[in-house]
Amino acid sequence: MAEAVRHDKTARQLRLLSDALDSGRLGPVRRMVHTLAPAEIGNLLESLPPDKRMVVWGLVDPADDGEVLVHVGDEVRESLIADMDQDELVAAVEDLDIDDLADLVEDLPDAVIDQLLQSMDRDNRERLEKVLSYAEDTAGRLMNPDVVTVRADTTVDVVLRFLRLRGELPDHTDHLYVVNRRHQLIGWVALQDLVTRDPSTPINQLIDDELESLHVDTPADEVARRFSDNDWVSAPVVDDHNVLLGRITIDDVVDIIREQAEHQALGAAGLDEDEDLFSPIRRAVRGRVVWLGINLLTAFLAAAVIGQFDATIEKIVALAVLMPIVAGIGGNAAVQVLTLMVRGLALGQVGPSNASILLWKELRVALINGLLIGLLVGAVALLWFGSWALSAVIAAALVLNFCSAALAGVLLPLLLKRMRIDPAVAGTVVVTAVTDVMGFFSFLGLATAILLH
Repeated sequence: MAEAVRHDKTARQLRLLSDALDSGRLGPVRRMVHTLAPAEIGNLLESLPPDKRMVVWGLVDPADDGEVLVHVGDEVRESLIADMDQDELVAAVEDLDIDDLADLVEDLPDAVIDQLLQSMDRDNRERLEKVLSYAEDTAGRLMNPDVVTVRADTTVDVVLRFLRLRGELPDHTDHLYVVNRRHQLIGWVALQDLVTRDPSTPINQLIDDELESLHVDTPADEVARRFSDNDWVSAPVVDDHNVLLGRITIDDVVDIIREQAEHQALGAAGLDEDEDLFSPIRRAVRGRVVWLGINLLTAFLAAAVIGQFDATIEKIVALAVLMPIVAGIGGNAAVQVLTLMVRGLALGQVGPSNASILLWKELRVALINGLLIGLLVGAVALLWFGSWALSAVIAAALVLNFCSAALAGVLLPLLLKRMRIDPAVAGTVVVTAVTDVMGFFSFLGLATAILLH
């Protein structure tokens, strides 16, 4: 429901914005843009064609430019950055949090990066370089090194005076981290404890020593899973020696979850989640033609199987009418299983320990569904063509193809994962190829063996 409301709001904003732009009235556009959060502005920019996008981009408050750049896809960001001069870019990104800046810095021109590094103080420059030293899509790359730490041998009163002198806290601060002299993590103290306990209370009495931390090399999808499992607002990031390096906050995790959802949805069609909706035709063609070519190869493979039974099809024309049913419904069954597997792999719910149990379960589901659908299609074929033998052939072929779909849907994602190939991207092409080939082979093979003898 909340997602539907958000989509309706975006559609309404887009309509109002487009109407105002078409009329040439920039005042209402500027006022609307200034009422939106950076993420909302980014969403609207991605929804506009390039000419209108650049007009709206020019009306964005310069103080929001950096945050907006963080919230758009790579292709849109590239076009926005190209429209800015060097000084504008530096001013836009220099006040970003280190973790957000790390997301942007590799997309910036070299001259801008050099000027940005020169404008940063030594501590922040070293923090940025440290974050950039970690691999992409890991906790180290996601973390913000700006953390508030305290010592265990102080009191609540001392910590509160320290916080007042500090003046402000990083966003989404719900705990302060307790470290020793070597900056190793001991535990954390909740802010609510600091403001409700007696000022003389020692910090070591408030420490939560059952703290779960994230290793700096933890993959991003595992970070998202642990945040979801534990309902964290923030979590500390440590190295091999338990030295506190930074923290990850819920806003970064929400971005991970959204990107994963977009990746699974678009990757299944061979599309890049960062592709601009209004990208140039040449770039769109280049990004899609590879997967279309792979699909073409699998189609030729299925056609080659059909070619082996051309004599059978010539004698029994009804087979040509019924073939798409066998392949089509088998492909849908495979995609259902594949979707469950890709989700399970992404959430860490599927692995070698339970793969065989899952396979056996899906085979039984496939057998039951195959029998039900097979009986239904067989009955239709009987009424349509008046042949009990043809009815039995298509029913049996559907059962076989449903079982093939279950095998492919479970085993191929595991194999692709082992080969370090993303099953969300390659899985759909592969499993539908398997069900097409097996569907045609089983249907036409059975028809040749039964109907022509």
